[in-house]
Amino acid sequence: MTMVRTPPPLPVRDKAAARALSPMLNRLAEERATGVLVREHGTLHLAEGRVVHAESPLAPGLDVLLTAHGTLATAAWQRAAAAAEGPLRAAELLLESGLLPAGALELCHLDALYDAGYFALAPSSTPGRFHYDGAPRTGTLPSVPVVALERETLRRRLQLHRLWPEPAADTAPLIRADPLLRDTGPAPSAPARPARRTPVAPRQRAVLDRVDGIRTAADIARELGRQAFHTLVDVRRLAAAGHLRPLAPVVSVPPAPPPTAPEQARNLPPPLPPVTDPDIALLKRLRDALEAL
Repeated sequence: MTMVRTPPPLPVRDKAAARALSPMLNRLAEERATGVLVREHGTLHLAEGRVVHAESPLAPGLDVLLTAHGTLATAAWQRAAAAAEGPLRAAELLLESGLLPAGALELCHLDALYDAGYFALAPSSTPGRFHYDGAPRTGTLPSVPVVALERETLRRRLQLHRLWPEPAADTAPLIRADPLLRDTGPAPSAPARPARRTPVAPRQRAVLDRVDGIRTAADIARELGRQAFHTLVDVRRLAAAGHLRPLAPVVSVPPAPPPTAPEQARNLPPPLPPVTDPDIALLKRLRDALEAL
């Protein structure tokens, strides 16, 4: 009898988990709302329920991605930005003037959108705010559905977690760390530490060369003109290999408040016993005896 082994089922993405990224964003998508959703780590621009633009202080903008590697001259972007309202309209002006090929602009636009959208949908400690805008959007740049942005955000979170599960390196200043010797001790439950002289790929070397204890991953991404998420991938790989680590925050200890009057009284030494007449007489006899010597 021949046994047929069936492969395990493919994992099914939890739709409820995807919706949990931002219930407000999903409601706005269902309403086909137009406006701006402001969250703690980024901003999403919606048009009829679709994401048309995203911005985050943790991700390079469209201008950086276009100008960093010669796709567009910096001066050309500056002129377009001065004549337009917002980066989307500036990009469309460049497209209309023939200074940018449509394919390159669309690619950079989607890269910037997904990059900033990843941070905009990060867990937040404050509620989001949405500002409705009734003006229709007539631009030519592509938009993406909310479900596509959430799906890609979840995929990126999982990828980073698999590379190195500690997220502190994503936002903290980075410092170099000497690679550790591989742990060959008897404790099988402890994770193996990276071996010394782990090879560094040229792409990762460009990131490691900018680690100085001051720059964050976002700073390095802007200097290199790369997407922030791709830089995070390199940072976490370098952290897993033992080449860098996040700089621990300095915890300042506040000075202790001055003690109150009852506390001062408790901290004083006990008072000396009172001196009596027999004690005085004894001291005089001791003094006379010392003088006789």
